[in-house]
Amino acid sequence: MQNMLPAMQNSVNASISSAATPRVGKTSNAKEDRHFVTALARGLDVLSAFRSRDRMLGNQELARRCGLPKSTISRLTYTLTKHGYLEHAQDDSGAAGYRLGSAVLALGSAMLARMDLRQLARPLMQELADHSQAMVSLGLRDRLSMIYVENCRSESALTLSLDVGSRIPLATTAMGRAYLAVCTEGERQALMERIRGHDEAAWPQLRDGIDAAVAQYAELGCCTSFGEWQHDVNAIAVALRRPASRSVVAINCGGPGFKLSPQYLLGEVRPQLLALATRLQGMAGTV
Repeated sequence: MQNMLPAMQNSVNASISSAATPRVGKTSNAKEDRHFVTALARGLDVLSAFRSRDRMLGNQELARRCGLPKSTISRLTYTLTKHGYLEHAQDDSGAAGYRLGSAVLALGSAMLARMDLRQLARPLMQELADHSQAMVSLGLRDRLSMIYVENCRSESALTLSLDVGSRIPLATTAMGRAYLAVCTEGERQALMERIRGHDEAAWPQLRDGIDAAVAQYAELGCCTSFGEWQHDVNAIAVALRRPASRSVVAINCGGPGFKLSPQYLLGEVRPQLLALATRLQGMAGTV
């Protein structure tokens, strides 16, 4: 938990590219669903626009990320600030903007406190991290990203500077692909349509990667990403569905490619990752 606030509001290592940060989309179904509250959805879009590397964001950047008029963003940020979900901030040059407020941290802390699976998974993840000399992370999906909710690394390992609260893309990472491989066919197709709409030009390559990952999961029990998210990052991942909540969680193991070759990850680490997932799946039925 002590890592959560820095992960939400401080910079992540510069190796994380803008590809890991899908633009927050416009709310599209407000007119189709009379129960849908557009203003609430837009406010949540503003909060979701913040990424772990953002020290602060101004109204203009928030408008760009959310795809909303700046005047609308101004009203939303004013309201969110009044309720403590945003705070006024200023950068070194004196430019004004906003950062996430303590009310967001309170929500995140309450959510993580309820995730008993994290406590069950952590010792198993740490054991794998120590043995593989890699980073092992537990993640949940948010829109077109996976968010780390637990993270373990070996003290002697040179690993990625990602931590709890960090986001990675759904389509090109091992963790995101494992999620897509395990979720229902209907959910996968809906997510693939959203991925396509986000980047039409890259879609053919992304589609082929996802299709290959689904087939790979059926054959190997895991998904891979060898330089497809970041050219110097290799990882493998598994996913499992929690019986009580029916939610899907994913676990990845990865790090710098020069330390973790595909052969090592698949030959040495994969059996241990699959064993971890099997043990955790049995535990998940009790939480």
